Amino acid sequence: MRTMDKIMQNNEKFDLLVVKDLVKYFPVRAGLLQRVVGQVQAVDKVNLRVKAGETLGLVGESGCGKTTVGRAILRLIEPTSGEVSFNGEDIIKMRPRALKEMRRNMQIIFQDPYASLDPRMPIGESVMEGLNIHHIGTHKERFQIMLDTLKKVGLEDYHARRYPHEFSGGQRQRIGIARALALNPKFIICDEPVSALDVSIQSQVLNILKDLQGEFGLTYLFIAHNLSVVEHISDRVAVMYLGKVVELADRDELFRNALHPYTKALMSAIPIPDPTLKRERTILKGDVPSPLNPPKGCRFHPRCPIADSICSQQEPEFREAAPDHFVACWKA
Repeated sequence: MRTMDKIMQNNEKFDLLVVKDLVKYFPVRAGLLQRVVGQVQAVDKVNLRVKAGETLGLVGESGCGKTTVGRAILRLIEPTSGEVSFNGEDIIKMRPRALKEMRRNMQIIFQDPYASLDPRMPIGESVMEGLNIHHIGTHKERFQIMLDTLKKVGLEDYHARRYPHEFSGGQRQRIGIARALALNPKFIICDEPVSALDVSIQSQVLNILKDLQGEFGLTYLFIAHNLSVVEHISDRVAVMYLGKVVELADRDELFRNALHPYTKALMSAIPIPDPTLKRERTILKGDVPSPLNPPKGCRFHPRCPIADSICSQQEPEFREAAPDHFVACWKA
């Protein structure tokens, strides 16, 4: 039986991104002197590896720490501890100048494209902003890169002069993709890029992402809570619960043979397009515990339908239950 640590050590040279024991706690302050009285354990010892050219889906309930993982990887928020290695270089230890250069290769598409765009800036200037910051080419060359990038996401030259409020939600998300793509990165974090869009627009944006991945050899960390979307775009899927990864497997293997009871509950909630077919639902009891005071042992045990006494006493090891299928569960 192999643990995740051993797998990561053996395969690290083949991975574009390696995340080891990533931790992010947010201090809770109270009182007149604003002393720290607790820690919100948003992310607790997350281990991930992403191979070049693949899409790793990261799923879980709202508030489980998915977005925090993505932002901590890019150091948009500083991790409490852990290691993040991109292309063999440790991002956590980088000085500001080196980190700025590294970010040309690592971009993010935000969940709310309108909030991430400057309402007073034409979208052409927003797409060119990264090019200007990194002093890529002449102004004429940067302008042409911007126009070419807009066309790759389905927008036209005249759109460059318009402002964010003049676009629909789907068009604004295309602008967000264009802005991430303009610097020609190797790795893009997609932070729920289609969750706020209509279903028909979701498929268009997902197809754009897949086409761009094939054209430019991009690597994605795709964060979502919609398992149908994750199944469509991902090569492998990691499932998070309350700050921890509880299952990780190849997409087809995970959807065919989920091992963790939390993953099974998520799978049972996926709608079936055929009204004549019914799926047996697994209804979880109770609410998600607070990350300020997570349960001892397995964090899922208060809601788990098959929990045993050991589940509330000892935390299960994240182990390989089948080839390249990892799970943190005493009963799996």
